[in-house]
Amino acid sequence: MQHSQTHLRSRPISAGHLRAFEAVARHLNFRAASEEMALTQSAVSRQIQSLEEEVGVSLFLRHTRAVELTSAGALLLMAVAHTLPRVDAAVRQIRQNAGRKSVSLTTFASFASMWLIPRMEQFQRDNPDIDIRIDASDSAVDLDVADVDLALRYGPTAGMPPHAVRLFGEQLTPVASPWLLKSGAPLKKPADLAQFALIEAGDAHRTHLEWLTWRRWFDEQKQPKLQPKRWLYFNYAYQMVQAALTGQGVVLARLPMVAESLANGDLIEPLPNQRMDSPHAYWLIVGARSAQRPEIKAFSDWLMGQAKATRQTIGEVPDPDTVDYID
Repeated sequence: MQHSQTHLRSRPISAGHLRAFEAVARHLNFRAASEEMALTQSAVSRQIQSLEEEVGVSLFLRHTRAVELTSAGALLLMAVAHTLPRVDAAVRQIRQNAGRKSVSLTTFASFASMWLIPRMEQFQRDNPDIDIRIDASDSAVDLDVADVDLALRYGPTAGMPPHAVRLFGEQLTPVASPWLLKSGAPLKKPADLAQFALIEAGDAHRTHLEWLTWRRWFDEQKQPKLQPKRWLYFNYAYQMVQAALTGQGVVLARLPMVAESLANGDLIEPLPNQRMDSPHAYWLIVGARSAQRPEIKAFSDWLMGQAKATRQTIGEVPDPDTVDYID
């Protein structure tokens, strides 16, 4: 459907036409797109025809049983796929700002369960007018597009954006329940771990988290051939710590995640001089669209206060508040 230049229009293209185009391009099916948009198939078809008249070229090749993007359609889809989510996020933010104050954040499930949620009662008590939404997912979220205000992430310095704020670092250390240590064999040196069940992530050796493994800790302690009484494998850090809390074995724990359990005596660190440094740290990243909202500033300030308390509990030195660059 080629049109002469005189037929091309310069007025803005309808957003409804672009949404219809995106749905058809994603499904490559007019019927599926119409069902998603709660419109008739003919209505969607008319919107696509109007859009093609606006841009002056065909966007789809229509076959008997299939739909195919033209090169022009593929080019337009690249732009629309990035633009529409940003528009939707901006509208959500405008509606949000016009109503209740809220903070939405994303972080990984173990951090949410073991560090963030147990501390949030204080913030809610001090800020009763702020709603909080937590998206616990291991998938990274683009704060420029998603309906999320901030992210709490875990990784090396090199993997973080320039505006990321370091909360605290990490060491790995064996921990166990007091009951297990009192009722079982003595645990005074690394070699004594051969008398205990050891708890570990089931996929740690096959992923980028290999520094979290007992085998690496054994190598650091000059015990490369040590074998435990038995192994217990779990998928998530909070499952591993829960097993340790109930006396099922010794876990090589991320120190910031169990700091409170150590402080209140629910867990014991039997080998405090054998801590192992991790190459990763915990970070706060605030989305540019949300940074100036008072409730985001309040939540970020509260997080930094909680992070400072964690650094003090785990004995992290130097304190990031007193140096320009801790790593």
